[in-house]
Amino acid sequence: MPKKRDGGGLSKTQQAAKFLGVSVLAGAVLAGIALPAAGALGLAAKGSVEGFDEIPATLKTPPLSQRTTILDANGGEIAKVYSRDRTVVDLKDMSPYIQQAIVAIEDARFYHHGAIDVKGILRALNKNAQSGGVSEGASTLTQQYVKNVFIEEAGNDPDKVAQATQQTIGRKVKELKYAIQIEKELGKRKILQNYLNITFFGQQAYGIEAAAQRYFSKHAKDLNLDESALLAGIVQSPSRYDPVSAPQEATRRRNTVLQRMADLKDITQAQADAAARKPIKLAVSRPKNGCITATNGAGFFCDYIRKVFLGDRAFGKTRKDRLKRWDRGGMTIRTTLDPQTQKAIQASIGDHVYADDPVATAATIVEPGTGKILGMGQSRPYGFGANQTVINLSVDHNMGGGAGYQPGSTFKPVVAAAALEQGTSPEQQYSSPYQMPYPSPVQTCNGEWHGTPADTTQNENRKEVGPYGMKEATAKSVNTYFVQLISDMGICPAVKMAQKMGIERADGKPLQQVPSMTLGVQEMSPLTMAAGYAAFANGGEYCSPVAIESITDARGRAMKVPRTSCRSAMSKKTSDTINTLLKGVVEDGTGKEAGLKGRDSAGKTGTSDNRYAAWFVGYTPNAAGAVWVGDPQHKRKMYGITIGGVPHDKVYGADTPGPIWRDAMTGALAGRPAPALPTVPIGDPNKDKGRDQGDEGDKNPGRHKPGRGGDNKPGGGGWDIPGWPDILGGGNGGW
Repeated sequence: MPKKRDGGGLSKTQQAAKFLGVSVLAGAVLAGIALPAAGALGLAAKGSVEGFDEIPATLKTPPLSQRTTILDANGGEIAKVYSRDRTVVDLKDMSPYIQQAIVAIEDARFYHHGAIDVKGILRALNKNAQSGGVSEGASTLTQQYVKNVFIEEAGNDPDKVAQATQQTIGRKVKELKYAIQIEKELGKRKILQNYLNITFFGQQAYGIEAAAQRYFSKHAKDLNLDESALLAGIVQSPSRYDPVSAPQEATRRRNTVLQRMADLKDITQAQADAAARKPIKLAVSRPKNGCITATNGAGFFCDYIRKVFLGDRAFGKTRKDRLKRWDRGGMTIRTTLDPQTQKAIQASIGDHVYADDPVATAATIVEPGTGKILGMGQSRPYGFGANQTVINLSVDHNMGGGAGYQPGSTFKPVVAAAALEQGTSPEQQYSSPYQMPYPSPVQTCNGEWHGTPADTTQNENRKEVGPYGMKEATAKSVNTYFVQLISDMGICPAVKMAQKMGIERADGKPLQQVPSMTLGVQEMSPLTMAAGYAAFANGGEYCSPVAIESITDARGRAMKVPRTSCRSAMSKKTSDTINTLLKGVVEDGTGKEAGLKGRDSAGKTGTSDNRYAAWFVGYTPNAAGAVWVGDPQHKRKMYGITIGGVPHDKVYGADTPGPIWRDAMTGALAGRPAPALPTVPIGDPNKDKGRDQGDEGDKNPGRHKPGRGGDNKPGGGGWDIPGWPDILGGGNGGW
């Protein structure tokens, strides 16, 4: 039986087993006992052969694993992914030459015998006995097809593959029984079609269409005579006859196939001779498999699609079922990725942060009202080389991301929304001193939080001294205002608002209920923040992120896909008020460098203590995006650092993430409608006090002194120290 897997041929042990198998099976056939009424070949007593009648009557033929194509929202290809590179085609889409060539070299009597070729077995038995080895096989094309079905069913399980290919009499008996069934049910043409679609041609190519593409960059229907003979010859030993690595061996094998075709009168001798004189001319297409080949920097989004598929019960009851379905492939997955948005994100990132910078950036844009992820990118490309990574810095840990990053002051609007929902006026004033202890006790969902005199926080700038109203405090990102706000309101409303907005920790743990949560001290992902802010743009309604629009299987049938889930997170009045507050940030506050020209936008800057992370999260009515800049390892403080060729004494949310967001959003929304954000009037009693813009707009802030946490550990938003993931007490992390 021809060998179908990589390798130079059969070992002596395999030859002996094969020789024995041919002999026993020949005797069995001649004796008439290889039929259902005859029993078990007389060897079952030793457990070496399963009883013929005990073998299940029907061969289970799993759908062949094929390529899955992942498309963007416009139908453009992002990537192809597969466990086996295969494209199933009909016999009419295969060159007549390849059909003749494979029959000629593998089973010349294919159209003249049944499932078992008795004459072929006798011939092989005689020839092998004379040679003392295995110089000729006896399996029919139908038996070979059955063996390949066993291999396909084994998938990528090495133990099952070994069982499917083991040289035993028991496996040969199974092949025989199922071959009889297959011949009866399918007929010769269908068997030939199935065989040419399932068999392995080397170079990661399964099936004749993939082989034609791999070696000649053409379709199987366009193969000429010498190309067909070459591919037919590979099947016996894909590594030995590989035309890429062993062209001389491949040429000899091709010519053997051509001569065999001439002997069988499939072609004339003159045709065979002419084709044999031709040198092999390959047009190799290297396999492009997986998210590493994705276009426009969409490798991380591509990988996110896989994570969504493997994690959603819509695609199978268990993860094992879903993984098996993914590996089987053959799907066309249309995603939500907008090519214009994706290109804009990657262009902006490339302009502002380099792959070999000491820190990285990640950006994600979603569509308010639908939850569609429109773009996702980062500065370190998808891959395993230098300055590359396969960690998706935009998403939560369970979706292929890291531990997340402290969002700093970008969390403050969540607290403001919670307060507004509780009835707090946007004109509410607090004393907002430069420095203060955390008020204690503070109500949580589970009781009271109690602090100590050491639990203090302060503003970025010593000039930031209240009283402030909510609008000015938001524009300047005044820490002490928001600490007083959450302490007055209680922590539980802020926790519940975050939950309604889909804002959660990247590590999947519950939000820690401490007053410093208002300063953004708990690690989150850009996708989480972008989707949460989209609720402000969408009249207070939050829609969960989605990445898949539709899926069709190999037969073109639509599959069920997960849909976004939308819910009201706050009243429209509250979201309109937040719009007013956050428009002030980009118009006359810390985020002026991020403001968009010619369209309404709103957003918030944020940095963590010690500058481990800097953020800008913002939105328009039709897009919401989040940009993070920092060290994924939480080790590099962003002081005295050069990013994208620009030196920084300190990195602020306004001066690095802000411009990235601005340029990405500008490109993403170019040529698209520019509706207005609904707002409400808010009085500002301090507008004439003439204070300097502090926080990130002030490049000479006062001395920075970390606070103390509720557990008397160093606290605040920037204590992103490996091994200390939950230091959530006081501090100054919200700038």
